[in-house]
Amino acid sequence: MPKRASRKKTRKKSSQPNNGWFATGEAAKILEFSGSRIRSFVRAGFLAPARGNKKSLQFTFQDLLFLKTAKALLDSRVPSQRVARMLSALKHQLPDGQHLSSLKIYSDGRRIVASDGKTRWQPDSGQFLFNFDARAVVQKLTLPPATPIGKQRTAQHWFNLAVELEATSIKEAQRAYHLALGLDANMADAHLNLGKLYHDGAALKKAEVHYRAAAENAPDEAAPQFNLAVLLEDLKRPQEAIRAYREAIKLDSRFADAHYNLGLLFESLGNKADAIKHYNEARKSR
Repeated sequence: MPKRASRKKTRKKSSQPNNGWFATGEAAKILEFSGSRIRSFVRAGFLAPARGNKKSLQFTFQDLLFLKTAKALLDSRVPSQRVARMLSALKHQLPDGQHLSSLKIYSDGRRIVASDGKTRWQPDSGQFLFNFDARAVVQKLTLPPATPIGKQRTAQHWFNLAVELEATSIKEAQRAYHLALGLDANMADAHLNLGKLYHDGAALKKAEVHYRAAAENAPDEAAPQFNLAVLLEDLKRPQEAIRAYREAIKLDSRFADAHYNLGLLFESLGNKADAIKHYNEARKSR
């Protein structure tokens, strides 16, 4: 996670030239953000600035609001690749014409959360977060021991409860997912969600076991392969990650996030041609 050194503050000018447009250099000074980082967001398709003289980039105030949010996530030590994946997912989730700056996006220390004022959700998984306090459920409900499994409840019951518990009690959510899997070991969604909880908690080997189980039990679903690919990147196994991303794309050729992540991975490996190919596919698939 990148460390941020303190830098001299700059003062925003009271008026801007070009009818309210901001050049790349101006945006960089206002936000204390590098021009190269700003241009990377443009290449990724998160921003679509106008072109000024000599094809210079011209940003709106709304664009600056988006960049300020992205910078805040990076300054809070959210890894840059995760920020890129999250923004790509959000862009895909929003209705056409709605700008990313219309959302409040923040890190609560454990996850990234997006809010439109009415609803909160996790952009990287698309999972909605309940507004009620799930701790009340935890206090009133005593989960049975893992063995023997309570036969009075179904796997789907424990799965639904685990989804609710994720908002406030990861440990109890994990236990509920395990109870669901104890009743139905082939429940792909439970493996997928449990894998993500382990992944978020840096228990990467456990996460890999559950992602692979999800992929095995849902061979026609792209999401397990996508999550597995992200994990394999975190495990520094890029060639395996490439295969998993390709498998996700094979299952869903318009999986924009998979194309984009694969583009990032190819770029990091110095394969510019394949990186550009998948960036273009990601833009077309959004």
